[in-house]
Amino acid sequence: MACKGELLSRIAAGDGHGENSSYFDGWKAYDMDPFDLHTNPGGVIQMGLAENQLSLDLIEEWSMNHPEASICTAQGASQFKRIANFQDYHGLPEFRQAMARFMGQVRGGKVTFDPDRVVMSGGATGAQDTLAFCLADPGDAYLVPTPYYPAFDRDCCWRSGVQLLPIACHSSNDFTLTKEALEAAYDGARSKGIRVKGILITNPSNPLGTIMDRGTLAMLAKFATDHRVHLICDEIYAGSVFAKPEFVSIAEVIESDVPAGSGGRDLFHIVYSLSKDFGLPGFRVGVIYSYNDAVVACARKMSSFGLVSSQTQHFLAAMLGDEAFMARFLAESARRLAARHERFTSGLREVGIGCLRGNAGLFSWMDLRGMLRESTPEAELELWRVIIHKVKLNVSPGTSFHCGEPGWFRVCHANMDDDTMEVALDRIRRFVRQHQHEKAKAKRWAARGQLRLSMPRRGGAAASHLALSSPMALLSPQSPMVHAS
Repeated sequence: MACKGELLSRIAAGDGHGENSSYFDGWKAYDMDPFDLHTNPGGVIQMGLAENQLSLDLIEEWSMNHPEASICTAQGASQFKRIANFQDYHGLPEFRQAMARFMGQVRGGKVTFDPDRVVMSGGATGAQDTLAFCLADPGDAYLVPTPYYPAFDRDCCWRSGVQLLPIACHSSNDFTLTKEALEAAYDGARSKGIRVKGILITNPSNPLGTIMDRGTLAMLAKFATDHRVHLICDEIYAGSVFAKPEFVSIAEVIESDVPAGSGGRDLFHIVYSLSKDFGLPGFRVGVIYSYNDAVVACARKMSSFGLVSSQTQHFLAAMLGDEAFMARFLAESARRLAARHERFTSGLREVGIGCLRGNAGLFSWMDLRGMLRESTPEAELELWRVIIHKVKLNVSPGTSFHCGEPGWFRVCHANMDDDTMEVALDRIRRFVRQHQHEKAKAKRWAARGQLRLSMPRRGGAAASHLALSSPMALLSPQSPMVHAS
């Protein structure tokens, strides 16, 4: 009898999905014990999921005021037959036109987008998978600045066989991508015989919550054209910039720096989605916008595997086409995101915890390096397990984002109401204060020469240090533990 592995393909039986990660382990911990302010106030608060729930009321209000946008209402039923029978993988013309106009609007009207280059996909996940299919062969590589979104390991690699190679970025310059780091990653891959087919960036950054300046984007564009490699720009948070400096899209750099007809523009591709800026991940609306005609043609054929329902397209064509509403939505969403970001980061500052200075996204990049037992990935995961199972917060450790510096954590704070966020802040502050108290007490004992611990010989000094300085010391013996990969 064939074993399970022989019944499935190598891809299906393997672990290339990337979910054997602490990033997804945190979600599982939340699913097992989800927080609810009234029915489970001691549960795990989900701070590992980047969702914008702060402005959904605006979309709900628009929907109620425009029943004609839905074919399932009396006001919109006249379009039922046309929409229900539409299955062209090009997508509804009115949807592509509205999406192209909105993509220009969200970028401040500085660039225009051609509706004929808008290709639909099942969310940004489907868009990245499709682009990897179009651009690279198994074993080829993308270069990706660190830290980066953990699910790229699944989205870009699982079915395509593409490998992601890190471009090392560091906290000393706020994780800014440099030309030297890019060249080092490229040369390192070439020296190993790996063909580099593209550079993958997120702008605004997930998990940093920062944006790339025009100079960095121009450097990337020149590098791509000089070396004839693709530049894939995930701009899924383009509409979630809430403070200066203003967002600069790669589309602006292309229009100003890459001459039309030169052959250079066919290396550039933008991924977008409505999942983050609008908080509509369930709609599964992703977009590939490519400047390469062959990629557009192939991706459009591939979209048959992940089409957006015609009913969803119809609704969104009406909403995105309402430019006055879109302007109000973007402005109010930015105001609410800014207020939430300030409340959360200021609450952390009360106990001396800092975050990378950010101006975009639905999260903060929290610095807990000072709470590590030692500066190692193992110590970071040790701290993370305490936060998950003792503090009851699902935050995401930097190692899951391929960050080379242990102690950074991504914390999502736009996916909850005000009351839940205050509970989360209170939990973090109490945990930090307890850690600070224990650390100060240990120092006082050591300074007074009163530290007399009887340790088993096999424990030695290392066990003593763990008992005094590690967050693990705050766990009760009964605290549940999980072991992340």
